[in-house]
Amino acid sequence: MKATIGDKLIVEGTHSGDPRKVGFIVELHHQDGSPPYLVRWEDDQHESLVFPGPDAHVVSKTPE
Repeated sequence: MKATIGDKLIVEGTHSGDPRKVGFIVELHHQDGSPPYLVRWEDDQHESLVFPGPDAHVVSKTPE
């Protein structure tokens, strides 16, 4: 998984009925865009350091 600042990180709910979490990557810890990422979550605007698992994917801020 690779990302740039401003990309969207989407974490799908792990169990049936769990809500999807959506956030924006605000800081990278590696120049190559690999995790972990500092993410600002859409729902409550808090920031957390995220090591995305298999239930997560990145949506680029710019179309390729």
